[in-house]
Formats: sequence, structure tokens, C-alpha cells
Amino acid sequence: MAGVVSMATSSVEREPFRSILCPGTPPAYAEPAKAPPFLHDLELDEVRDDVVASWADYDLGPFFDAPLDDEDAIAYRQEVARDLENAEPMQAIASFGKAMAAVRRLRDGAKKREYRFEAERWLLGAAGKYADAVEALARALSRSEVRSRGLRSFHAYLVDYVASSAFRTLAAESRELASALAAIRYCLRIDGGAVTVRAFAGETDYGAAIEAAFERFRREPPLRDYRARLPARWSVDHVQAQILERVAWLYPEVFAALDAFASRHRDFVEENIERFDREVHFYVAYLAFVDGFRRAGLSFCYPSFSRVSKELHVRDTFDAALGARLLREKAAIVCNDVDLHGAERILVVTGPNQGGKTTFARTIGQLCYLARLGLPVPGKEARLFLCDGIFTHFEREERIETLRGKLQDDLLRIRAILDQATPRSLLVVNEIFSSTTPDDASWLSREILAAISRLDAPCVWVTFLAELSAFDAKTVSVVGRMDPDDPVRRTYRLERRAADGLAYALAVAAKHQVTYDGLTRRLPT
Repeated sequence: MAGVVSMATSSVEREPFRSILCPGTPPAYAEPAKAPPFLHDLELDEVRDDVVASWADYDLGPFFDAPLDDEDAIAYRQEVARDLENAEPMQAIASFGKAMAAVRRLRDGAKKREYRFEAERWLLGAAGKYADAVEALARALSRSEVRSRGLRSFHAYLVDYVASSAFRTLAAESRELASALAAIRYCLRIDGGAVTVRAFAGETDYGAAIEAAFERFRREPPLRDYRARLPARWSVDHVQAQILERVAWLYPEVFAALDAFASRHRDFVEENIERFDREVHFYVAYLAFVDGFRRAGLSFCYPSFSRVSKELHVRDTFDAALGARLLREKAAIVCNDVDLHGAERILVVTGPNQGGKTTFARTIGQLCYLARLGLPVPGKEARLFLCDGIFTHFEREERIETLRGKLQDDLLRIRAILDQATPRSLLVVNEIFSSTTPDDASWLSREILAAISRLDAPCVWVTFLAELSAFDAKTVSVVGRMDPDDPVRRTYRLERRAADGLAYALAVAAKHQVTYDGLTRRLPT
């Protein structure tokens, strides 16, 4: 594949690593002032919230809100995600993430410490953990057979970084200084309110003497450990701080080295490492979300794309937002297929209320959006077109401050969509013109469908007007299927077939014997 980084490439020839989310310079991700309305209409905001809920420290929302429009960038992400579906690299990233979380806690804690030596010791601890984490990740990636351009490029960068003089100095100094501090021994003499600090002079360790005296009473297994562990946020008080100051007088060289270390390495985390730690968790979080579905027997796949063909072919797909809710409720998830062939552009979805029509339409929008994020999508296989945008028209509640009714609002919103949409846009229209008469709704719908057909944009149109399903040669009818043994029970399966607006009503009427034949048999003449 073009652009794959060879591990044998020299540092001079190798393109420098910048981002695990895209090749080249990473964009400046920022939380948008207002999320696009289609995120809510397609319930993608629920998917995003489910994905990022357990990873709040990484601020992953902006990544989810920034779909890609470049096939190579999408392929770059798919490669990384595929690598991380393997246990070895995922475990390496998970361990690195935990270590970096500890680094952040210590580094941030150092800024909150009141006393100088305490703050410097927290910073030293953070630097030591950082050095260990980076080296461990470099070793783990060396053992893993990663294939993606992103992880191979990052690993090559990491190998160079670990070998750099700046990192080697940081790692060596942090370890040597931590060892020097751990080797310090001192004595306290407490006499009433007076505390004397002096150097350790080989005094007897009474703790060891007491242990030796009571050794014969030791039981197997060992007795319960009653020692108290100090919490991670523990800090020294003013008395302990004064003791620490006097210990520093006794060992000036070690504490001078601690001062110098804190001054030189105040910002020890390399920018690329910090960015990688945040960005790679976009994949980790989403794959954790996907794992719940896979354990329930549902499929996710990596879609193929085309900018030219507008065909859609997806097998066994489902609404990710509804699916997440059903998983939590331990309820069954119904899968459907999606197909648009050749010159077909418009899927007209009809069927009984509460039969899965809107869910089906949302699913198609979700597929196209998640695919543009470079992530696996619900389904066993998927071939999609690379849309340049998604426009949705879902029912809105009337707002009195707008001084316009539902019909006017529907017309104004669909007009705005048609003004912005291109032949590469995806339109999802759900139950438009439900507030007007069937004749008016039919006429208005046909006018809009004609405009969409001329635009040649793919569209999913959910409607109660069955006659729209045969609008023109670009139109395909999709109908909600009922249980043949129980015509009032919805299967939530949708299939390509001619719409019959009376079929469901006649089936219900037949079940309750209120058809003409049924009534004439039951009623006396």
C-alpha cells in the first residue's frame, strides 16, 4: 500500500510521525460551538456519548465530531484500528495509557504541592514513570507485528526518541536521583514539642529486633497486615515540611540535584508522545464499544469506499444507538440489509408505524458517518459511497417564537437542505409533511423527490405515502415486514419489494374479522 513506512527506512528518508489519526500534519481539533443537527437526528450523539463515557480524561468528543473526506486518511485509520484489534498491540497501548494516566496525576499533583521539595519529588516520580512507560511501549511494539502506516511510523519515531540524548538523560537522571533519595537515612529525636533531625549513624533498627524476637510466634499463612497505606493525594503537613528542610541540610548534594532536575525537566513529556496518548484512545474507546456487540454475536466490519459509484451494499447492519440500549436491556437486536444498485438513488421506506422504518433510515446515516471516521461499522460487510455531507429532515416540535406552523417549517428546512446539498450528499428524510392533507403531502413530496432525483443525490425517504415508492426509475421500495403468522406483530425486518399501503390494514382487519366477508358472515342479514 502506498505510504506504508518500512521499518528499515533510515531516519533521514522516513517521513516524521505527527499523528496516529491521520497522515501528515494533524488538524487542530476543537469542540464545535454547536454540533450539526444530524448528529441528534441520527442518534449519533448517543453513540458518541457511549463511546467516550469511560474515557473522559482524553476529551475524545472533538475527534468524533470531525469526519474525514479523504480516502487515504480513512484507510490510514482503518489500518490502525485493525492493528489494535490484535491482543498484543492493544495490551501494549492499554498498559501505556494506564502509565501515562499516572504520569498526569503526578505531574498535575506536583503543581498543587505547597512545599518545594515535595513538589519536586512528585515531578521526579512523574518523570520516572514516563521514562518507564515510553521504554516499555517501544519494546512491546517491537515484539508486535503491526502493519498499519500509523503504528509503524509511530514505532520508528519512538525508537529514535528513546535513543535520543535528551530522553536518555531524563531516564538516567530520574532513576539515579530516585535511588539517591531512597538511600537517604536519617534519625528523629522527639522530646516533647522539640524535634531534632540528624544523620543516621548506624543506630539499631528496633523494628528488625522486635520482628526477630517475635519470629517464633509467626503463623502460616501470615497474619493480617495492619499497616495503613497513605492515599495517592497525601501531602506533607507543615511539621513534616520542616523536617524535610532539615534532611535537605544534611544531604545538600542530593537535594541540590533534585532542584536542578526540576528546573531542567519541568516540561519533560514530549509533544508527540502526549498527542499520541490522547489520539490513540479514540480507537481504544470505539473498539471497546464494538467489543460489547461482538460478544453478543453481532458483526462489525471495515467498509470499502467509492467516490464515483453511489451504490450501497451492507449485510446484517443495525442502528448502533438503539443496539447499545438493547444490549444494556439484554434484548434482541434485529439486523437488516441495505442495497442500492446501479442508477438507483432513493430508498422509499414504507410500512406500519413502529415497524423499524425510522431506525432503518437512521442506520444508513450512521453507516456513512462512522465510515468517514475511519472506524468499523455495524454489519458483516459494507460497500459505501464517500459522501461529502449528511442532511437530515426529521420532525420538529412547533416553536411559538418562530411564528410559523409545521408545514411552513418543513418547507423552509427542506429548502435549506436542497440549497446546500450536492450530488455527493446523503439525504435522510423522515415523515415529512405529516401535518397536512394526504393529497397536499403527496404533491409536495413529489416536487421534492423530483429535485433530489435531478440532483442525483442518494436519499432515504421514510413516508406513509406508499405511492411514492414507485416515483421514478431511481426509486427503490423498501417495506417493513410483518409476521405472516401474526399480522399485527412487527418483525423490524425491512425488505426490497413493492409497497402495498393496504396490505397491513387488510391483514389486521382479517385477524379481527372486520373485513367485508368477515362482517357479512358474523352479522345477521
